[in-house]
Amino acid sequence: MPLLQVKNLKTYYQTARGYVKAVDGVNFQIEEGEVFGLAGESGCGKTTVALSIIRLLPPGGRIIDGKIIFNDKNILTMSEEDIRKIRWKKIAIVFQGAMNALNPVIKVGDQIVEAITTHENVSKEDAWKRTEKLFEMVGIDPSRAKDYPHEFSGGMKQRVMIAMALACNPQLLIADEPATALDVIVQAQILKLMRELQRKMNLSMMLITHDLSIIAETCNKVAIMYAGKIVEYADTKRIFRDPQHPYTRGLINAFPSIRGPKRKLISIPGTPPDLLNPPSGCRFHPRCPYTNDKCKKIEPELKDIGERHYVACHMSW
Repeated sequence: MPLLQVKNLKTYYQTARGYVKAVDGVNFQIEEGEVFGLAGESGCGKTTVALSIIRLLPPGGRIIDGKIIFNDKNILTMSEEDIRKIRWKKIAIVFQGAMNALNPVIKVGDQIVEAITTHENVSKEDAWKRTEKLFEMVGIDPSRAKDYPHEFSGGMKQRVMIAMALACNPQLLIADEPATALDVIVQAQILKLMRELQRKMNLSMMLITHDLSIIAETCNKVAIMYAGKIVEYADTKRIFRDPQHPYTRGLINAFPSIRGPKRKLISIPGTPPDLLNPPSGCRFHPRCPYTNDKCKKIEPELKDIGERHYVACHMSW
């Protein structure tokens, strides 16, 4: 039984002009101990998937349909009291932009202690000891737990956020663009740390990113998301070896490689569609070099083309 199953998830945002179909029928699952990647351009619905899983949508956001099965229980039918017991204790999240995620007027250690004592029946003294161990685990001197957020660099703040996410020993860690705002050296350090912690703690992890290099280095499986839908989903090595959807091919062609002969990068023309009024048929067809009349009229289903490689394209090779 998978740890997490997302079935036909539809999450819309209500606006003055109508509903933005940010997530529109998404399906995937995460096994225990697996690192699952969710990739795609900005605005394709990746973060909304994460916020739907923990039911922390911003005002106007609403889950219209679907199921989110975690440990054989549907998160979407839980009461608010029950879902609060799941957040942080069972499913934790590292939000994008650690610079703004910490309370600037509370010492970082106290913020982690609060997370622990809120979800577990432990004393503040025991929670503080655990916080110091967490700091050691993420490579920060435990004495720094008494410092304020402004005394930390961006990379150290991200390490603090990882420590906070792991404070209650969750089964699933969701990392939403965990290294985007950091320079490349610090990015590499943070990603290495997350991989080490995932293996050490046997965590299941959902990694959201637009950076395919992170996916290639970190994830067992990956789903490529475009305009609120998953267009390709398979083992990571298989996706990079034999991408089937034109959008996946476009993303890979637009990504530079430090190995092999130099080549000109090929960008994907245009931008993702307005999800207030998404195009008919395949949502990628206005940008696809292989589009035909069928693509414009009929929406392709996500089908298994063999070896659990799922593709939503009328012309998959």
